[in-house]
Amino acid sequence: MEKDNIVCIMGMGYVGLTLGAVMANKGFQVHGVEIDPATLGVISQGKAHFYEVNLDALIRRGIKLGNLHFHSEIPTDIEFDVFLITVGTPLDSQGRPRMDMVEHVTDEICRTMRDGAMIVLRSTVLMGTSLNVVKPKLDKTGKSYHLCFCPERTVEGRALEELVALPQIVGGLNEESVERAMSMFRRLTPTIVRVSSLMAAELIKLLDNSFRDLFFAFGNEVALMCEAAGVDGQEIIRAANMGYPRTNIAKPGFVGGPCLEKDPHILMESLSPYGFVPALIQRGRSINESMVEYVYAAVSKALGDAKAPVVSLMGLAFKGHPDTDDLRGSLALHMIRLFRERRPDAHLRGQDYVCADGMIRQAGLEPVNDVDAFRGADAVIVMNNNRRYVALDIEQRATLLNRPSIIYDCWNLFQANLDIPSTVTLHVFGK
Repeated sequence: MEKDNIVCIMGMGYVGLTLGAVMANKGFQVHGVEIDPATLGVISQGKAHFYEVNLDALIRRGIKLGNLHFHSEIPTDIEFDVFLITVGTPLDSQGRPRMDMVEHVTDEICRTMRDGAMIVLRSTVLMGTSLNVVKPKLDKTGKSYHLCFCPERTVEGRALEELVALPQIVGGLNEESVERAMSMFRRLTPTIVRVSSLMAAELIKLLDNSFRDLFFAFGNEVALMCEAAGVDGQEIIRAANMGYPRTNIAKPGFVGGPCLEKDPHILMESLSPYGFVPALIQRGRSINESMVEYVYAAVSKALGDAKAPVVSLMGLAFKGHPDTDDLRGSLALHMIRLFRERRPDAHLRGQDYVCADGMIRQAGLEPVNDVDAFRGADAVIVMNNNRRYVALDIEQRATLLNRPSIIYDCWNLFQANLDIPSTVTLHVFGK
């Protein structure tokens, strides 16, 4: 139980901080490295810099146990058994994946690692990164090491429960690397799935999120085709799924976030050297990315030539269930950009049940509550599927809107037969 007990986690973002908190509460000595001073200041006080159920309590408990520590750089006075790489791999301005942060932290690890350390990548990377980027850097140190890719696959809002329940994929450089990583992760989760290589583990991570993206894209395309044909897509999907195990069409709506927005692009880029284009995955991502343009066009048409329209965006986080305040990859940000570019006179408001007012202001919106979002608005767009929207009294809220106006429900949260003023259009995506 004491082997590989002293671990250094590079990057205290969503993946690194949740993993560190869980490991610390499982008895590991965890040292998290975070270069952003603001983030480091928050987590050092025992508080997460993002919303995740019960995470603050777990961080405080880890600190109290003496098992969880935070640093601005790798401590040189500690001999670490394991280094876990959890830094981000965002897309650049050209839509191509950036691996520079993975390379940078690998260089830092190489400068401080002891002989025999284990390096584990959990960040989403281009296929071949472990073998072709990380391994050569480790080789140059002249030290012995073990190398594994063990992807993080939790969903935001349930990370703490899934880290100790989901099967852990393990791919390694050699048999010794695999056995060592499996032994460590068995202290977290009861099920380990070993695969044949580093690249196999890298690919599984990319396929997980690409599959989900494509699954949601099918639901969105069904909604689009039904709107084009003038039939009720929500009814079609509900009836097709009911009691029929071979059909499971996703509920249509916006698809984004820090993983689904980028991982299909990383997969496509990974396959480029092999001359293979994953056409289905490419099309699915294109459909999901087009949804903002589709909704914007419908709302803009409803607004007509209204001068200085008041537009409220409700549900700014990339998803509403489970709760999160994560704006990374949120299609609300794309919607804001479209209004700024094409209707710069619009007054934009923002409402979210989890995102703080400061985050909403930073996104360029006036923060409002779920009543004032409707008051005097020309358009209200419900962007995510937070369940609290279902409980809103839309009939009463509709009386607060300007006339004429539109409520665009992107998630089929409101009934279509509500008693609302005839000058208010309630549009449910897919109906």
